[in-house]
Amino acid sequence: MKNPFCIVLVLLMFSCGRNQEAEQHLTPVQKELSPVSSKKKMQKIEGGYYRAFVRKESDSLTYVSSFYLDETAITNAEYLTFLKANPQWSKSKIIRLYADSTYLKNWKNDFEIPEDISPDAPVTNISWFAAKAYAQSAGKRLPTVDEWEYAARASENLKDATEDPAFTQHILQLYQQKNNYKKPVKQHPANAWKIYDMYGTIWEWTEDFSSVMITGESRKDNTTNETLFCAGASVTSSDLRNYAAFIRFAMRGSVKANYTGNNMGFRCAKDAEN
Repeated sequence: MKNPFCIVLVLLMFSCGRNQEAEQHLTPVQKELSPVSSKKKMQKIEGGYYRAFVRKESDSLTYVSSFYLDETAITNAEYLTFLKANPQWSKSKIIRLYADSTYLKNWKNDFEIPEDISPDAPVTNISWFAAKAYAQSAGKRLPTVDEWEYAARASENLKDATEDPAFTQHILQLYQQKNNYKKPVKQHPANAWKIYDMYGTIWEWTEDFSSVMITGESRKDNTTNETLFCAGASVTSSDLRNYAAFIRFAMRGSVKANYTGNNMGFRCAKDAEN
C-alpha cells in the first residue's frame, strides 16, 4: 500500500499560499434557478459533539446540529434533470467564472450522459458553484465541512468509529480504488447513519470547503489554519494518525470554487426541523 503521506505531500504543495484567496470569491451565484423535484432519500443525522480534525489548539469539541443528508451522491440522471430545467448550467452555456474548462467534460453534449458511465453513477466534473446551484434548485444546500465529517465518522456498525485503526485503514484502501465514479451509487454498504459511499467513490464538495484554511467563526482573527498545510500540522490538527482525514482536508485546501475533476461531485443536505 502506498504511503498516504506521499499523496498528502502533493496536495500540500498545491495548496500552500492559496488561503488568502480561498474565501474571497465564494459569492452566491446571482442567477435565477428553476426548481427541480428531488425524490432522493435523505437520512437524519442526529446532532452531537465531535473532535474536528482541523481546529485551534485551545478548542475542545465541536457541536453539530441535527441535519438531513442525501443517502447517496447526486447522480448523472439527477443532474441531467437539473440541466434541462436550468440550461444556463449546461456544458456549452455555463459562464467560465463558475466552472473551468473540464466541466462535464465526459458528456457528449449538453444533455447526453457518456455511454461508458452509468446514469446512476455520481455526477462528476462539477464545480462548487454548480453543486451549490443544484442544491438551491432542489430546495436544499451543500453540507458543511463539520456536517460531512461528523456523518463520515460512521462505520457500518458504529456512528463513531474514529478510534478504530481498522476503520481508517479501510478508508485509505478505498481511496486507492480507481474509476469508481463510473459505477452506480451504493457501491459499498451503508454506514450506521444509512449513508452510502462517503469514501472511495468521489471527492465531495462542502458548503464551506475553503474554511479549512481560516480559523475563527468571524474569520477576522489573525490565526490561520495555513499551518496545517504548510509544515505546522502537529500544532493544529487533532489527530495526525488519521491520515484519511488529513488527505481530505489537504484536498479541500487545494481547490478553487470553479475547479472540476473526474472524481469531484457532491451530495445535498438540509436543516432538520426543530
